[in-house]
Amino acid sequence: MPIPGMPSRAELVDHLVRTRIAGHVATPRENNLSHYRGLANGDRAFWFGLEFGDRWSDEQDVLAVMAERCGVSDDPEHRYGQDTIDPELTVDAVERLAARLRKAADGEQRVLLATGHPGGLLDVHRATAVALRAAGCEIVVIPDGLRTDEGYVMQFADVAVLEHGATLWHTHSPEPMRAILNGLHAEGRPLPDLVVADHGWAGCAGQLGIDSVGYADCNDPALFLAEAEGTLQATVPLDDHVASPRYYDPLTAYLLGQAGLTATD
Repeated sequence: MPIPGMPSRAELVDHLVRTRIAGHVATPRENNLSHYRGLANGDRAFWFGLEFGDRWSDEQDVLAVMAERCGVSDDPEHRYGQDTIDPELTVDAVERLAARLRKAADGEQRVLLATGHPGGLLDVHRATAVALRAAGCEIVVIPDGLRTDEGYVMQFADVAVLEHGATLWHTHSPEPMRAILNGLHAEGRPLPDLVVADHGWAGCAGQLGIDSVGYADCNDPALFLAEAEGTLQATVPLDDHVASPRYYDPLTAYLLGQAGLTATD
């Protein structure tokens, strides 16, 4: 299915709510709070390769940022049931991401795209790569033979992914991105000017000082905290695995349109 024409902002907001990419999302409140607590308690599985020290050791501080940047309920007494992502905040963040893509295109920069959520976001990243290459960017080709404890780090449709048992693998780990960047260094190749990713792929790159933008669900607070601290340039709040990956097509079209890029296949 081709990417549709670029929707208006109002049309995109409506679409995000109807498909539950934003609005009343599937991720329950108790799962959100559990992850915020894990990050605050220093569980690095929730840090996504970022280094927070003791700056976010209060769960309520994490909740406050998530309410501001993602749109979850700011009521600490709301412990169970429905939680939300504000679709207006989603579109605001898409526009920030688009501005960084425009900068990459204008400078014909080296861009690396990666996903830990291939079941939902692979085609969003693939379409972004196609548009950036058409605008003159270099899409970074990752070194061969990379692996982590979870599996092999590969590139599929211009997007770096983790492969395990002949299957594209869901991962929050920063180690695949670390393997790519170490591999580029070992080959004497330049690092990316920009990483477009999610999960630990985005967190690891941002922590190492590379311009990084990404997507994150409401139960994944690390990238939102990183943007609040200036480590990431943009974090888009969304449900990162809805019923159909085609539901993300209007968001992708809006992103590329705002960036002044052409969706070509």
